[in-house]
Amino acid sequence: MLLCFAVGKCAVSPTGDRLYITSGWLQHKLLTLARDGTLLATYTDPALWGPYGLHVTPAGQVLVCGWGSQTVQQVGWEGQSKLTTLATQEDEVRWPMSVCYSSTTSSIIVGLLRDDNILVFRVE
Repeated sequence: MLLCFAVGKCAVSPTGDRLYITSGWLQHKLLTLARDGTLLATYTDPALWGPYGLHVTPAGQVLVCGWGSQTVQQVGWEGQSKLTTLATQEDEVRWPMSVCYSSTTSSIIVGLLRDDNILVFRVE
């Protein structure tokens, strides 16, 4: 059972048929639900501890940041597998809490919890 206080962020797929929910404070999971609330997938990864920030791009790419693991990952649209790690502590990612993709600048923007910096990563 998913408790209200366990939900971090949520995002909807571009087609509106999937809902992605981070449950990082207690369960360390990314949940994928169908429009009717049916659980379609559960994603966990030791390299994504404390998933919180979440964004789905217009192309349907799922971006999620782990505040505890200090990483940003791209997860498959089905919500079951990691496609790649986009950024880590080596990229100055420290306690990431929000992530967003800008199609205007072809950039991933990451907001950090413990300082007043926003990181911008250009992607191709």
